[in-house]
Amino acid sequence: MRRRWITLGEMLAVIAVVISGLTLWNSWSERRDSAATKTVDAQKASARATTLLLIASNAGDGTLALKPADAEQSVQSQTILFPAALDAAPAETTGEPRIEAEWFERALKKARDAAKLPDNSRGDERLPVAITTRFLVDGAPHEDIAIYDIGYTISGRLLSGHSVTLRGLSLVTRVKRGNAQATLDGRWRDLLPAK
Repeated sequence: MRRRWITLGEMLAVIAVVISGLTLWNSWSERRDSAATKTVDAQKASARATTLLLIASNAGDGTLALKPADAEQSVQSQTILFPAALDAAPAETTGEPRIEAEWFERALKKARDAAKLPDNSRGDERLPVAITTRFLVDGAPHEDIAIYDIGYTISGRLLSGHSVTLRGLSLVTRVKRGNAQATLDGRWRDLLPAK
């Protein structure tokens, strides 16, 4: 039996096949990784788009105008719950998200008087509210339920009584629908303990 040596041409052909195989595998691996990265990025973007954060601006006349921080979100309607101790009815808005001081002002003044709090604020006071917001992202409906603190100041006047001025809004926590009122009432008790 005679041994045959591999020629240089055959060796180069084998090396070329191995290099081609490695190049093909590398290209497939990069495409797979790229597709996985795009999927993860799309999921993160979708999660961000469906996470609502409301921001407020003082619209004057005792009203806070609300809008989503993300311009791709469009608020359709809201339900605003107040602490049960205030005995204020929930407020509903459609198309123009806002919070009006007149919805709770009288009840808030009464609660502050009962707690023997000072007539004038030394800074921003906080009133917790539960806001259920129904909004659209790319035409798809979503719902967000969260506890927010309304920042307000109160000043006492000798003849005209107290005046409440709304300052802003800050997110406290997100809640589930069934826990909204209980969580809200617990926060109210923490902020305005009974005396």
